[in-house]
Formats: sequence, C-alpha cells, structure tokens
Amino acid sequence: MDFNEKHIKVLGIESSCDETSVAVVENGRIILSNVIDTQIPIHEKYGGVVPEIASRNHIEAISRVTKKALEDANITFQDIDVIAPTYGPGLVGALLVGVSYAKALSYTLNKPLIGTNHIQGHIAANYITYPELQPPFLCVMMSGGNTQIVHVKDYTQFEVLGKTRDDAIGEAFDKVARVVGLGYPGGPKVDKIASEGKADIVLPKAHFDGDTLDFSFSGIKTAVVNLHHKNPQINVANLCASFQSTVTQILMENVEKAIQKTNIKTIALAGGVSANSYIRKAFMGLEEKQIKVYMPDLKLCTDNAAMIASAGYYNYIAGNESELSLNAIPNLSL
Repeated sequence: MDFNEKHIKVLGIESSCDETSVAVVENGRIILSNVIDTQIPIHEKYGGVVPEIASRNHIEAISRVTKKALEDANITFQDIDVIAPTYGPGLVGALLVGVSYAKALSYTLNKPLIGTNHIQGHIAANYITYPELQPPFLCVMMSGGNTQIVHVKDYTQFEVLGKTRDDAIGEAFDKVARVVGLGYPGGPKVDKIASEGKADIVLPKAHFDGDTLDFSFSGIKTAVVNLHHKNPQINVANLCASFQSTVTQILMENVEKAIQKTNIKTIALAGGVSANSYIRKAFMGLEEKQIKVYMPDLKLCTDNAAMIASAGYYNYIAGNESELSLNAIPNLSL
C-alpha cells in the first residue's frame, strides 16, 4: 500500500486517564499537532489519579484542547477526514468524555468515526518516530495498566504472546514510589533516584512452569514494600535501583524467550514505562545480538493523541469504522 497516495488527516482524541490530548496526524506518520493538557499537578496531592476529578477536568479541557490542536495544525474541522477517539482501556468516566465528544463531531461533521484501542495507540507511537517501521515485529507494551509482549502481525492484527497475571509494571513503579515517599507519578521519580543508587538488594522474580511468556510483578512489589516497612532507614536509592534492575531483568528474560520462540528479530517498546532510561539502555543492548530495537520519542511514550490518530488511521485504511453507538470499554483488550 502506498501510504502517501492521499493526505488523510486524522483527529485523534485521548482521554483514557489523566491527560486530555487532541492531535492531527497525516497518513498515520506525520504529526501536524499534538496538544496534551496534563492533570498531573491536580492528582499529585492525592498520590494517584482520582477518576471523578479526572473526568471533570476532561470535560473542562476537551473543547479548548481541540481548538488549539486545529490552530497548531493550521486547519479547520472541515479539513479533517477521520475522527479517532480512544474507547478503551482506561477509566470509564474519562473515556466517555472523549468518546462522546468524538461522536458529536463525527455526527455534526459527517466524518468517519474510528474507535481506537489505547494499547494499539501506544504501539503505533513507533510508526510516528520511525517512518520506515512496518510489521511484523514484537512489541513490549509496558504501562500503568498493561504489561504485554505482542506479536504485531500487521497494522491491525495482533497476538498477545505474554501478559502480566497481576500488577502491570507501571502500577508496581507507582506503588514503590508511593511507599518510599517519592509521590506521584512514580515511574520518573524512581528512575531518577535509582540512578543515584546501587542495585545491591536481592529481590524475588516470579517463575512460571512451562514455556509461558507471562509476567508477575506483585511479588517484587510486595517485597519492596515489606523491606521498607521493616527497615524505614533503608537506602531508598539502592532499593529503587534494585527494584528497577530486577523488573528489567524480568522483562528482558521473557523478551529473549519470545525472540527464540518466534524468530522475529525486530523489537519495539511502547507505553509510559518505555520512557525509563534504565530499561531503554538495557533494550538497546540487544542490538549487540543483531536484534533491531525501536523505541518511541520520549514525548510519545506517555499518553498522547498523536499515537491514537496514527492507530486510527490504520484502522480506517483497514475499514474498521465505528457506529455512533460506540461506547467506552474500560477493560478493553488488544
């Protein structure tokens, strides 16, 4: 397929958690605008995202953010070809704001509506950073809500090879940060303090029988919590460095198994945790084994609408148009 035959402009809308984001992306690869209105300062005082507050702030922000996205792209609503909102997974109230707004736009403008999977969006962030990247490849999806190894067979065809059986890796980072007193959001704060410590504390790694590629992060999370409770004077930098090192080992071990299992030697990272500097460096080490590694620009790792617009474009090309009855699905799987 020649992706440049037409200049298809997709308006992406992302409101699955605590970022209200609207973007315009052309042909799934070229960002014309990507506006992100973050609620992090609002939720910091609560130590995490409060769903009701997130929903209310999405309602207040979405029209303003959309207007700014169109202005930045130097276009009008009439220039948009496709409307692509995130419809899951995520917080149901937050998702409903974006979905409802997108449905109203689709109806009013008579433009196709493409409900877009948030996880697929994270994967698609790589297409924006790397215009040359095409399936098939393996993607390591790691965020606050998901940890998966995905075989990306085509732009809209996926097979989950392994996933977490309990906590997502980002959830574990946030819990560790909260327990040791770093606050929210936990991932960047653990990454920063871990760089000042030594990974000299032995922490448990879950092992499953058979050839499964599944993960478990509840055990290591609980171990860190217990260590800190029993010894409040423990060196926090060393504890965070040890936690970060161990979860990276867990990721790497399963990814190397997935490479052996599929014989696919192209790996892409996705999701907010893929912004972690230690994890990025560890995965780049795979290139010494002739494994090609892709990772999105840092600004595209966390939630944003450009990645949703990119995924929406490929669903549009595949004919996956949504009805105006589209609803939010908070536990949507890939």
